[in-house]
Amino acid sequence: MKKVLNEDLILYFNDHFPYKRATISNKNFFVTIGIGGNIGDVKLRFNKLFLSFLDDNRFDIIQTSPLLENPPFGYTMQDDFLNAVMVLKTNLSPKQCLKAFQRYENRYKRKRSFKDAPRTLDIDIIFYENKTIDTKDLTIPHKFWNQRESVVIPLGYVI
Repeated sequence: MKKVLNEDLILYFNDHFPYKRATISNKNFFVTIGIGGNIGDVKLRFNKLFLSFLDDNRFDIIQTSPLLENPPFGYTMQDDFLNAVMVLKTNLSPKQCLKAFQRYENRYKRKRSFKDAPRTLDIDIIFYENKTIDTKDLTIPHKFWNQRESVVIPLGYVI
């Protein structure tokens, strides 16, 4: 099913997006991630990522947003993106989460050619609990999250 928000923004709904966990998680920390991509079959890739997280005992999926199709920003000479937000619970630290998410990006052939380049899969940590972290490798909350429709609109479905 799809819902057109305006000429540039479309929400898609499927079995995994949106999703809400029916049971309680025994893990300690909430981590909210943004996922995005615009190369290849992104819907299929997101569904595979969802199933990968279900099988990964380091994470419990608590909730997901619908998928948002939206135009690129920064470098605009590329296809529209699909984006979603996932709320997970984990016992990993923020740095351990970052490493795990980068491995997922690599599994799905993420290439970092230039800023805002087309990509198969991008996983950003938007929030980790109520922590604020600002290091060379990791900034939490994610920089400019509140200025990006690709985060704000999906986030409205999981809060």
